[in-house]
Amino acid sequence: MIVTLIVACEVGFWILLAVGLALRYLAKMPRAGAAVLLLEPLLEVVLLIATAIDLRNGAEADWKHGLAAVYIGFSVGLGHSTVKWVDARVAHRFAGGPPPARPPKYGRARAVHEWRTAGKWILASSVAIGLLQAAVWYVGDSGDISSLRDWQSKMLLVIGINLVVALSYTLWPKREPLR
Repeated sequence: MIVTLIVACEVGFWILLAVGLALRYLAKMPRAGAAVLLLEPLLEVVLLIATAIDLRNGAEADWKHGLAAVYIGFSVGLGHSTVKWVDARVAHRFAGGPPPARPPKYGRARAVHEWRTAGKWILASSVAIGLLQAAVWYVGDSGDISSLRDWQSKMLLVIGINLVVALSYTLWPKREPLR
C-alpha cells in the first residue's frame, strides 16, 4: 500500500503542477493556478499520515516506510525548485516569458551555484534522516529498524556526495576557455 501511495503522490505532484501551470498560463488565471500549486504539500502530508498509521497498525518497518520518508524529504528539499524550474520553462514556452536562466559555467559563480544545489540536496536528505529517526523512535524496541537505518546511511551518502561536488568546484573552479 505504501509504495502505491508513493507512486500516487508522485503522479499527483505532476498532475497538480500541470493543472496549476495550465491555469496560470493557458487559462490566464494566475490566482487559481497558485491555489492549485499550494495543494501539492498536502500530498506529502497524506503520505506521512498513511505511513504513520501503517506503522501504528503493526506493519513491520521496512524499505517502503523508509522510501516514504525519503520521498517526503526530497519533496521538501527539491519540490519548490522543481516547481520554479518547470514554471520558468512553461512561462517561456506558452506565455512569452524570458528564456530560463542557465546555470553559470565558470569560476566563483559556478561554485556558488553548486553550493546552492548541494544545500537543497542536503536539506532533502536531512529532512529524510529526521523523518527516518522519528520512525525509529516510533517503532521503538518492538520491531526491526534496520531498513530505516539503511535509508539513513544512504541519505548520509547523498549529503557526502553533494559536499564533495560543491567543494570540488570551490577548490578547482572551472575556468573559462581562452579565446
